[in-house]
Amino acid sequence: MLDHLIKGATVVDGTGAPARTADVGLRDGRIAVVAEPGSVTEEARTSEDATGLVLTPGFVDPHTHYDAQLFWDPFATPSMNHGVTTVAGGNCGFTLAPLHPERPEDADYTRRMMSKVEGMALKALEEGVDWSWSSFGEYLDALEGRIAVNAGFMVGHCALRRYVMGAEAVGGQPTAEQLDHMTRLLHEAMDAGAWGLSTTQSSTHSDGDGAPVASRHATPAELIALSRAVGEHEGTQLEAILAGCLDQFSDDEIDLFVEMTAAAGRPLNWNVLTIDAAVPERVPRQLVASERARKSGGRIVALTMPILTPMNMSLGTFCALNLIPGWGEILRLPVPERIAKLRDAEVRAEMLRRADSKEAGVFRRLAHFGRYVIGDTYSRENEGLTGRVVQDIAAERGQDAFQCLVEICANDELRTVLWPMPTDNDPASWTLRRETWEHEDVMLGGSDAGAHLDRMCGAPYTTRFLGDCLRGRKLVALEQAVKMLSDDPARLFGLRERGRITEGFHADLVLFDPERIDAGPATLVHDLPGDSPRLDSRAIGIVSVRVNGVETVRDDEVTGAIPGRVLRSGRDTRTVSTR
Repeated sequence: MLDHLIKGATVVDGTGAPARTADVGLRDGRIAVVAEPGSVTEEARTSEDATGLVLTPGFVDPHTHYDAQLFWDPFATPSMNHGVTTVAGGNCGFTLAPLHPERPEDADYTRRMMSKVEGMALKALEEGVDWSWSSFGEYLDALEGRIAVNAGFMVGHCALRRYVMGAEAVGGQPTAEQLDHMTRLLHEAMDAGAWGLSTTQSSTHSDGDGAPVASRHATPAELIALSRAVGEHEGTQLEAILAGCLDQFSDDEIDLFVEMTAAAGRPLNWNVLTIDAAVPERVPRQLVASERARKSGGRIVALTMPILTPMNMSLGTFCALNLIPGWGEILRLPVPERIAKLRDAEVRAEMLRRADSKEAGVFRRLAHFGRYVIGDTYSRENEGLTGRVVQDIAAERGQDAFQCLVEICANDELRTVLWPMPTDNDPASWTLRRETWEHEDVMLGGSDAGAHLDRMCGAPYTTRFLGDCLRGRKLVALEQAVKMLSDDPARLFGLRERGRITEGFHADLVLFDPERIDAGPATLVHDLPGDSPRLDSRAIGIVSVRVNGVETVRDDEVTGAIPGRVLRSGRDTRTVSTR
């Protein structure tokens, strides 16, 4: 007997094949039958009429930071609501394990680092996670049987370094014995199911003390030694972030990426490839790494987002503005001193010069202050400004845009929420995106879901992209869009029997209304442990989400079921060799 029968759905199976109408039967968490409508004779315990609805494989988000959130939110909201049934965590070199059992202070260091570098509320990390593990395997075991989505995790280089080197991980170099110890720890993590190694050398990644995170101090020799270890395990990967990921790689960075993937014989993915027609040289330069990797026996995959994900800013709290060269030292001053500096015309002029310089890289996009929209305000002087564009207010006041923005924020003691409007929303940039998506080493992803919780909401990229493909720009056909969200990442990670609607595959499924599929606007909610805030977005048009055959979402409401699995390398992933 079938557990459930979905009748008359428009099946888009994830392979890119044309959509077709079919009945899909589920049994024991898998797809038991895909057949012509009305031809299934086997009885089913439950059934539903899906006429007019689209049935697709569950979406795979290749870049998330749900490592902590899953402990207080097993439903990985809002990703699961938007059709994501499998998440890849442990990215950017940051994981909650391993933790040295004799140094309880390491957990506090990790919490403060994650709060700073990934924008996770410190109270939520303190109150929502029990921190009871030491080894990476124990961390995975702590999630087993208590999550609604499928989840796999890389092991973070920063955690490996901290475990072996303690405080010396920041600024120090390992001895031969310590590097050997790090390598053994990595082997143990992969034996327990880690998907591989993640690391960062990005200049934007600093710990809770403001120092460069541990992995930023690693030499190429250390990274290559660890990469080589990854290649000794089945179903593993590399994920890495370099400073050039934000704009354009240097020759040395390309050399490093190529050597890492070639040493491992495994794919390496990085994020995020920013596509902007105003900087036409960026995409070709970034994809040089992929071309060289293939010639050297490796593979490098660039993640890029298919939507524009707005990120709010503030002059009062740490955000991307702090990462503009020269801005950090001003924006970390006490608020009264910060306001005084910002009101100094010479200081503002120098800040603007630095923001528009080549060294600012991709952060130059943030320097168009006239295009900012005022969000929440907190003073009587700023009443009526919410939703207005800064350049319009500046024209009324006879001020330049940055001066106007500073005065508005100063009225709110720098609490004003700012929304920069994207500069790459032009037809030429969207055409360039469509062309870039066709490259064999470019894949959709980079949501950062689970991180930067009160600043951005990248999780809804799946539904927003599908809505755009069906009713908006229509850059790609629905069948190709679904493949890009499901089968492509499943194949990159070597997921066993996931990513397609095929008999015998796991029943990770999304049922949606093609006339409505979309994502609602990002809204601030206070539902994290400690009443901490985050941005959320409703899923529009999602009728049902199933994970391993069990319904986890119905009409954008979670059902409470937790059928998700911790996906472990080797057992749940197969090797995707580059050789």
